[in-house]
Amino acid sequence: MTCPSFPFRKLFPLCSSKQRVKFSHFSVGEGIGTAFRGCCVISSPEQRISALKEKVRILEDDNSVPDEDIEKIRWEFNAAKQSFLNIPDALREMPKMSPQGIYVNRNIRLDHIQVYGFDYDYTLAHYSANLQSLIYDLAKEYMVNEFKYPEVCMKVKYDPEFPIRGLYYDKQRGCLLKLDFFGSIELDGCFYGRRKLSLEEVNELYGTRHIGRDQARILVGLMDFFCFSEACLIADMVQFFVDAKLDFDASYIYQDVRNAIQHVHCSGLVHREILMDPYRYIVKNEQMLFFLKMLKKKGKKLFLLTNSPYYFVDGGMRFMLEEYMGCGESWRDLFDVVIAKANKPDFYTSEHPFRCYDFEKDILTFKKVDAFFPEKIYYHGCLKSFLQITKWNGPEVIYFGDHLFSDLRGPSKAGWRTAAIIHELENEIRVQNDDAYRFEQAKFHIIQELLGKLHSTVATSQSSGAFKSLMDELNEERRKVRCTMKNMFNGSFGATFVTDMGQESAFAYHIHRYADVYTSKPENFLLYPAEAWLHVPNDIKIMPHHLKVPTSLFK
Repeated sequence: MTCPSFPFRKLFPLCSSKQRVKFSHFSVGEGIGTAFRGCCVISSPEQRISALKEKVRILEDDNSVPDEDIEKIRWEFNAAKQSFLNIPDALREMPKMSPQGIYVNRNIRLDHIQVYGFDYDYTLAHYSANLQSLIYDLAKEYMVNEFKYPEVCMKVKYDPEFPIRGLYYDKQRGCLLKLDFFGSIELDGCFYGRRKLSLEEVNELYGTRHIGRDQARILVGLMDFFCFSEACLIADMVQFFVDAKLDFDASYIYQDVRNAIQHVHCSGLVHREILMDPYRYIVKNEQMLFFLKMLKKKGKKLFLLTNSPYYFVDGGMRFMLEEYMGCGESWRDLFDVVIAKANKPDFYTSEHPFRCYDFEKDILTFKKVDAFFPEKIYYHGCLKSFLQITKWNGPEVIYFGDHLFSDLRGPSKAGWRTAAIIHELENEIRVQNDDAYRFEQAKFHIIQELLGKLHSTVATSQSSGAFKSLMDELNEERRKVRCTMKNMFNGSFGATFVTDMGQESAFAYHIHRYADVYTSKPENFLLYPAEAWLHVPNDIKIMPHHLKVPTSLFK
């Protein structure tokens, strides 16, 4: 707390090491007048204040020290730019993170896990990039045919280079946003339609980059793997109305796109298209079969819990696995319980009863379900009944899913361990392992350090021309580096897990909150012993899969 008797105390750093006032060690009883070496003892408070004011006036007249500080920072910046010309050998020797690694937010002992549960879509089932275009086209067609969107909308195409997972849509203003860990809009992470808004436009719309609690109520998160087609279709529809100069309500756009995509799934339209041409959409996966068989061999219990209908799951699992299975074997032999059409996330909070599904007759039976049998298929149900029937305690169960809210939030609150499956993690780690990215990352951290030093210079120097010139140069260099790193991931929104400024994204926050571990595919667990202890890294800086490049490599 600043002493009210000495409001000019904060200006002492203006003096150089030779001119700086030196204080001796003294006790309270000695008085402040004896605290100055080389100064006469001043008896009255008024004289002491007058002497200090005179000292500050002399120091304020001497502008050489702030200029020396700025010139030192400029020298460091020029030296850094020379070091930027070559990638240091030490940077190439830094360890690489594994794209197939398991990354840990909360410690897990796998020898304590007795039950493994799985979602189906984008967890057990891996899909090709063609699926996003299929969902986009089917939803777009439904909007034109059923919601009477103009026929010209049929011309727009899915753009895989535009969206990333974890964006937010502002239902009031019609903007797609990428937020950081603290709920602030990323500098280049606000799009209105397909146009990126400037910082000035963002401030005009929101008043500040930080999204407050009241504003957060009008945001919807796009978190699962189907969100790519959803985000792209929302942006394209907004852009259509903007280009056509038609009035529209942004919330209607979201609702129509959401309803169209839900129809594509709930009606079975996308399921039928996939099963009609599985080679185009489904990725065969022998490693998944090895993983499931390994768990069964270790005596683990397995269950499948999905919102998809059984006929779709059965067709996909047969295509993916049974080519690698023996004669007479079935994928269903791998699971102790199979539950389809579970209606997650309501499954975790409702009290809906289980129904036994007769897949041969395609009907639900009327007999009460009070036990699970491996040869049976079950529909609907709820977590409460599931736990009562199986007697599987929370901490011994781990559930794998791709949707942080529908799949993992409920289980984490119920005490299950959770594993997030994030397919794009592999590509992001490969980018981060690349020397070119690490080189830019180190440059960014060096510039950040220099900006920090420059901002810490005293207030009087910050009005000088030298200060402003160096500040502009550093900011411009930082902008170029940020842009380069961003384009290595996604030209519109950058990386999924971090912002352009190196902070965790809002998506990363939700991973921290709901996923004990995360990885790109469930079968990555084959790379670890079945009894492994998965520990949070002690040196974690951002996300466990990130490795910060030290700036000392360039010094």
